[in-house]
This record gives sequence, C-alpha cells and structure tokens, in this order.
Amino acid sequence: MIHSVMPMKRILFALWFAACASAQEVTIRVDAARDLGPWKPVTSYFGYDEPNYTYTKNGRKLISELAALSAAPVYIRAHNLLTTGDSSPALKWGSTNAYSEDAQGRPIYDWKVIDRVFDTYIQAGVKPFAEIGFMPEALSVQPQPYRHQWPKTKIEAGWAYPTKDFGKWRELIRQWVLHSVERYGKAEVESWYWEVWNEPDIGYWQGTSEEYNKLYDYAVDGVRSALAGARVGGPASTGPANTKAAVFLQQFLRHCAGGRNYATGRAGAPLDFISYHAKGSPQVVDGPVRMGLAKNLQDVLRGMEIVSSFPEFRNLPIVLSESDPEGCAACSARVYPQNAYRNGELYAAYTAEAMSRIVELADRTGANIEGMLTWAFEFEGQPYFDGFRTLATNGIDKPVLNFFRAAGLMRGRRVAVESSGSLRLDEILASGVRGKPDIGAIAVKSDHEITLLVWNYHDEAVAGPDAPVKLTILGLPAGIGAALVSHYRIDRDHSNAYTAWKEMGSPQNPTPGQYSKLENAGQLKLLGSPGWKKVDGSVAIEFSLPRHAVSLFQVAW
Repeated sequence: MIHSVMPMKRILFALWFAACASAQEVTIRVDAARDLGPWKPVTSYFGYDEPNYTYTKNGRKLISELAALSAAPVYIRAHNLLTTGDSSPALKWGSTNAYSEDAQGRPIYDWKVIDRVFDTYIQAGVKPFAEIGFMPEALSVQPQPYRHQWPKTKIEAGWAYPTKDFGKWRELIRQWVLHSVERYGKAEVESWYWEVWNEPDIGYWQGTSEEYNKLYDYAVDGVRSALAGARVGGPASTGPANTKAAVFLQQFLRHCAGGRNYATGRAGAPLDFISYHAKGSPQVVDGPVRMGLAKNLQDVLRGMEIVSSFPEFRNLPIVLSESDPEGCAACSARVYPQNAYRNGELYAAYTAEAMSRIVELADRTGANIEGMLTWAFEFEGQPYFDGFRTLATNGIDKPVLNFFRAAGLMRGRRVAVESSGSLRLDEILASGVRGKPDIGAIAVKSDHEITLLVWNYHDEAVAGPDAPVKLTILGLPAGIGAALVSHYRIDRDHSNAYTAWKEMGSPQNPTPGQYSKLENAGQLKLLGSPGWKKVDGSVAIEFSLPRHAVSLFQVAW
C-alpha cells in the first residue's frame, strides 16, 4: 500500500508545483518608441482544394467575412482551377472544365466557372492568388483514370500528370490571363499572384523535377506574354525540413537563377515571389492532442535558409502558400482524432504563436516574409463542428476566424515587446511548447493607437492555470492624459461558437433561434466595455489570460 500511495503523492505534488510555477505573474513591456519596421499583414492569405464551394451560400458568406478582416488586401488560393469535370464539388476535388478540345484537337476555352469563382472574390473585395493547375484531361499524358475518389483512392490521377503538348499548355495560360485582363482590368490582374502548380515534389505532380521546371517555364511564358507586369512564382513545394523537399526547392531555384529556360531558350526563369509550404504534426498522446508546432517552424526556417543561399533571390517575397498545424483539411476529427484541436480556441492560439514565430524567423534570417496562407475554408453538407480544418461550419464562424479578425486590426509599424513568459525561439524549434506555456506578444503602432496581440499557448490540448499578466506600454507621446483601452478575447467562453454549440446540446439541426445565437457567439467579442486609462508617459494594464486564450488590446488616444 505504501508503495502505491507514495508515487501518487509525488505525482500530485509535481502537478501542483508545475501549476504554481506556470501561474507566476508575467510582465509584458511594450516600448512604443522603439520602431522595428512596418507591420506586414502576413495572415491575410487563405486557400482550399474545392473551388466550387466558393459560390455556394455559405462560401459567399465566408468570403465576404474574409474581405472584411483587414484594410490590407486579402488573397485566396484554390486548387483545381483548370481541372476537367462537371463543376460538382467534393472533398479534395473541384473542376471548372476551362479547357477541352474538339474532334480535330483544337482548343475550346470555357471560362464560365472560373469567372464564377473569381467574380465572387472580386465582388466581395478579395483578390485571387491564382494557382495554375491542374492538368486538363485533354492535355494530360495519362488522362485515365482522370479523377480520384478520395478517401477511397489516393488523390493521384490523370490531372496530376505532365502535359502532352507544352505549346497548348502555354496558350491555355495565355488565354486565361488575357481573359482575366479583359474582364477585371490590367491593374487589378497585376495585383494578383500567379503561382505554378501545387506541391510538385509529391503526388500532386506525377512528373520529374525537370518536367516541373519545364511546366513552370511554359506557364510563366504564357502569363507574361499576356501581361508583362504579372507577378509570377512558385514552386509551392512541401515543407523543406524534409530532405527530399529541400532538394526540390533548391533545384528549382537553381533553374530560375540560370538554367536553360524551356520556353524561351534563354538562361533563367522569371521569379517574382517564392512559395513553399510548412506543416505541423499533431498527435494523440495518452488521450489529449499534442500539437506539432516545432515541425511547422522547422519547415519555415529551412525554406528561409535555402532562399537566402541564393544571392539573387534572398530579397524576394516569400509566401508560405500553405502554413498549417497539419496537412489534411478534409480529414475530420471524427475519423482522425489528432485533428480535434480544430473546433476550439487551441487552433486560434496555435495560429497566433506560429505567426509571431514566423515573423521572428524572418527577422533572424533576413527573409522577406510576405504571407502565411491558412489552408482552411468551409465544406458544404457536412455535420456541424465535425472537425474539418475550416474557418466556419455551416455558416457558423469558428474561434480561429476570430484570430484573423483580431490580427486584421493590427496596422502600422511594429514596436518592441518583451514578455517574461516568452520562451526562446531555439527551444521551440527544438521541441515545441511542451513544458511551460509560451505567453508571448506582438505590438504595432499607428498615429493614435497601439495594438497588442497576446496569447497563452501550449502544445498540449489540456487545461492549465490562468496566467496573471501585468502589461506596461512605454514611450507614448507626451501630453496624452488618458487612453481608451479596448480588450478583445478569444477563449473557451468568448468569441467561441463551439462552446455555445456544445452548451446547446450539440444540435445538428439548430432552430433559427439557436442558429442566430451561434452566429453571434462566432464573432470577435470584447472582454468587458472599453475604458479610459490614465497615461503618464506610459499606461499599465493588468489582466488574467487563460491557457490557449488570445487577447487583443487597442489603446487609442
């Protein structure tokens, strides 16, 4: 009996001690006089596999909400914009039937569905991050079987193969860009990104790396022959912390730097931005989910290091054209329990932590990070809160969307922040956030406002003690007598429709009244009413921050 009791006492004491240690007061100091450069709206990028969900009722609703996130442009990337089919959406599938051929092999271009997708974007006020893919059936070197039946089959099928006619491929892209300019105007299309393919280092491309380089050259030549000022780039390869992916990215950059251009015969290929992907790796460990933030950041860092090794490219913008906690948006938590983080506040806290550390990695390496694209949208006809990686479920916004609303309120220039609860970047790169939580912050300053984002993050999807936080903002302009402080909060009980849905009994057919309450619960909420604070060169704020909570402060004068 003694042997069974004593270890339990030690375990309880260790848990108590850890809780007390992590609950120590955290001090955060913002130096508004120490300028760190312009703030880039890196979170204003989103994407998804299924373009035909774009113009559904809930798709249009969500796109309008994304457009309202920020004064900065919001970009949306979708797969399957050139895929052959009848435009019926399905998980990890979509089609536009933009290209077919007549009996004599002559091209037939049909832009109706692409127009429907892009019109939805433009009318809402967002911009296309135009992914050039995938291969139309009539151009594929191996057209049959053309469509996959995921999850019954692997996703690789005829759409993933190289073209049998690079001249027709180039002309398809040229005609697409010409049509876009005619429909939306030269200046508008010049503000888009044109990215060639998706993840050509894995099953999304059933050719060699050299064949991808050739695909890229002909696609870019098609774009630029239609619009000389178009912004082109790639290769949208997978996380370069993997050696195979790193080798692919390196060979592509070597090709763009001085390899023979397959389309023009000249040396090198146009490259206005560089894209690659970064993914985490959550796992179920003894019950709860454990996030894999370290893997996500290792991908980011290795890609930055590779880009910086090419002097001609080290200053180019980098867009992480997918940056997520893991790799399969269409894999529900009901089937894949490691994805259970997706419905609640942990997803929001993870994204805040990842954003901050990606910016820090860019500072360290000198990389020109421009965007971290979240691969999440919405799925039609799926159960409420089924654990897909989405921003909304059946028109109800998830907590993660409120993180993007909070981040969208940040504008101006970055200023210095120090937090006693922040972990070292190298520690997180090595092992994630597995011991003490990371209580970090990032701040920006505009003419009459300081905006501060604060989070309490841990990789483990388990409860922890609230953190008492003492925030001091220094370096405010002389003569300010008072400042209006607004405090927005995302946690279990605020800005969280998932909690509200569970408290209703998890209805799969909510009544109109319940639906209205869920819509309201899914919005970004203030934690109390805004209040005036005395300013004497600085302002002090004290608050409690729960585990996996995110707070946004606006301090205005």
